[in-house]
Amino acid sequence: QERLVESGGGFVQPGGSLKLSCTRSGSVFSVKRMGWYRQAQGKERDLVATITPRGDTISADSVKGRITISMDNAKTTVTLQLNHLKPEETGVYYCLQEIMYYKISTRYVELWGQGTAVAVTS
Repeated sequence: QERLVESGGGFVQPGGSLKLSCTRSGSVFSVKRMGWYRQAQGKERDLVATITPRGDTISADSVKGRITISMDNAKTTVTLQLNHLKPEETGVYYCLQEIMYYKISTRYVELWGQGTAVAVTS
């Protein structure tokens, strides 16, 4: 079964930078999008940013201008860099990879990572 391995979480100073990576194991037929969501304590899981294989990106208004998201050529890894972090951006960051296992499936499935905790604090 496909697995997502996330890395890069931890403690970050306010105003510092965060870099997260998420790598999928195993092959799939097609990738629709990859990205990251954040869930703060007691809050809903919200979009941070996503990217498609063709390079189309979507990001939350709160991170525009501070964020870079990219996908590798093999379409297995998504990398997120967020600069000038704010305390309210503390939370668990979850990797999303929306994929199609087989051509015959004709539909995409959402793969979610276990989440990596990020604490923006002094």
